[in-house]
Amino acid sequence: MTVTQDKPLHHHTGAGLPAPFAVAGTGVHLPPTVVTNEQLTRSLDTSDAWITSRTGIRERRRLAPDLATSDMCVDAAHQALDAAGTAPAQLDAVIVATYTWDQPLPSTALIVKDALGAHRALSLDVTQAACASGVQAVLIAAHLLQNPSITTILVLAADCASRITDPTDRTTGVFFGDAAAAVVLTRSETAGAGLLSYDLGSQLSYDVQVPAGGSRLPTSASTLAAGAHYLRMDGRSVWNTATTRLPESITSAARQAGVPLDEIRHFFLHQANLNLLTETVKAMGVPQDRVPVTVDRLGNTGSAGLFTALHSTVAAGGLQPGDTYVLSGIGAGFQWGTLCLRHA
Repeated sequence: MTVTQDKPLHHHTGAGLPAPFAVAGTGVHLPPTVVTNEQLTRSLDTSDAWITSRTGIRERRRLAPDLATSDMCVDAAHQALDAAGTAPAQLDAVIVATYTWDQPLPSTALIVKDALGAHRALSLDVTQAACASGVQAVLIAAHLLQNPSITTILVLAADCASRITDPTDRTTGVFFGDAAAAVVLTRSETAGAGLLSYDLGSQLSYDVQVPAGGSRLPTSASTLAAGAHYLRMDGRSVWNTATTRLPESITSAARQAGVPLDEIRHFFLHQANLNLLTETVKAMGVPQDRVPVTVDRLGNTGSAGLFTALHSTVAAGGLQPGDTYVLSGIGAGFQWGTLCLRHA
């Protein structure tokens, strides 16, 4: 199935929000098991040279079989909470962005909240925008923080794509890695900090999908035999859509914020593959050094990807007060979005 051509794009650009907030701490969980390109060539019809030239990915991580997405989230959360000097009991909300939840019910965010001991926090799951779910989760958090009674929110973006990719499919098999990232957002006294603007867009497409397991095609012996629970992806469609929509969305958000692209200090982008990042940066005409890259050593980690880039910058002391930055991603659906923010 392909992108629906006879319906208009759903597109919305919004102004920022008055109550300031800031990134108070970040964390990342990377499973210790590393899978190199050379290892993949033992089971897939591919080569290290092909993978590197087409994706820029050299290695990726794999979660241990006895662990789940929530386990990655809990570890990343502890790191972020420690960095922020925040106790779990102080959290007003725990938001988990993932398309590889622990199980359909109960809520993965609730599982994480309970494991952390964040007993008074609201638990929310953001799921079906896939790699763009993290952008949506931060936008939800930004709006929650406008409520004076809410001061501290934990946003987690985590995906364990190794659980839903066909091990014999070289298209999906070389791209994806497992990871989780966490961000603690807190209200701030710094005027002008927080969300300056946002841009969201979507257009229905089945070019990235997991066909079975829902109400339209429930799990059965035939869906299992057909491999219909694995992720299916049309790489060319993803490339064409992402390299068009991401630059458009980032440019739109920057314009709405009244900030020229050359004044944006950091571009934290969906880490789909290195060539896609390069093409996006080229289309915008911004310096490559403003776009942190983690995909080369982590692979496409879904919604976690742009937050692994954010964490690498925060951990190195690169996100400074007054810095303007964007979070931008695109996921299955297709759904895409950009947030333009200023750090307190």
